[in-house]
Amino acid sequence: MTQLLYLGRAMKILLTIHHPLDPHSGAPGTVLKLGQLYQQLGHEVHYLSHDDLPKWMSGSLFPEFVATYLHRQNQRHRFDVIDASTGDAWVWGTMLRRFAPNRPLLVTRSHGLEHTVHLENLEEAQRGNLHLSWKYPLYRGSVLLWEVATSLRCADQVFLLNRFDQKYAVEVLGVRSERIAITPNGIPDQFLDLPLEPLPVATDAPLQIACIGTYISRKGIHYSVPALNWVLARYPHVSVSFLGTGCSAAEVHADFDADVRDRVQVIPKFQHSLLPNLLKGHAIKLFAPLSEGFGKALIEAMACGLAPVTTAAAGPLEVVRDGHDAIVVPLRNRQVIEQALDRLINDRSYLEQLRYNAHATAQRYRWLKAAQQRLDLYTAAIKTRHSH
Repeated sequence: MTQLLYLGRAMKILLTIHHPLDPHSGAPGTVLKLGQLYQQLGHEVHYLSHDDLPKWMSGSLFPEFVATYLHRQNQRHRFDVIDASTGDAWVWGTMLRRFAPNRPLLVTRSHGLEHTVHLENLEEAQRGNLHLSWKYPLYRGSVLLWEVATSLRCADQVFLLNRFDQKYAVEVLGVRSERIAITPNGIPDQFLDLPLEPLPVATDAPLQIACIGTYISRKGIHYSVPALNWVLARYPHVSVSFLGTGCSAAEVHADFDADVRDRVQVIPKFQHSLLPNLLKGHAIKLFAPLSEGFGKALIEAMACGLAPVTTAAAGPLEVVRDGHDAIVVPLRNRQVIEQALDRLINDRSYLEQLRYNAHATAQRYRWLKAAQQRLDLYTAAIKTRHSH
């Protein structure tokens, strides 16, 4: 622990996130887990989220809320590190930071770069798969992107999840490359070191496919669902589970043919710790996002013994290798998804090989390792600044 302490004492760290702090959701769950580990390693952690917003204040004003909080509270708390999700601290970082008494280290942390999500949204809208409201270009497609870029440029340290976002940040957004670090996330300890149960060898034995995540356009449902519909019609011994859709079973079932719906299970919401039990008996994880910063659900499924079929989005490409621990398919290609699933259904030895390698890959993603890397980066950045 001592190597993680800044100048011989614990650091005071503020973590901000522009969402409610829900431990069962993606980015907020990541923030809470990192904060818990920082505390276990001897540091003092504070949080600022949408839960703290006054009821009258819109979430779009969260950067102003953060700036006001820091301007008022930093005299008392005297934070060593302000670790803010993208866009949260641009007001404070560009306007009010100069008045902070101890000039805390400002970190901007991405959970998936908003600019790359925006580009995929525009592509899907052009293809007719996504309806963007008239409000979209007024904020999410313009102001928010400017706020995110500004927060990245004014940060002392930038944490990104993949090399694609890193390249975009440097070449398009003008972020200094020496300030960027790629910082992977982790998965809970209860997902690690699970036994890998062998599958039945017979190709006609029951086989289950899992899809984990919200049932939205960005997760590739306009391409994965038609492919699954084809697979279910072709193979009566195959079934599919949708976990954490955030919508009703009726909405999902409406996209499947009536004669296969009885083999489509939908669980709109679940307690995250129960995922290993929910995945028992499943062999394949279909993960077809159009943009994804990291993909914790992908690694968690791999740790539970599932072989991934995943798109070549930035996050998955940081984790898996095609033909080694996954089948990687192009974005927006239903036919190649069908071919990948068809191969795994009919080639159980190849499926087992991918499952074994995917299970081994997943063991590298431990939360403690992820937390230690970030704390080391905090410490190094603070020491470098003090030496100048």
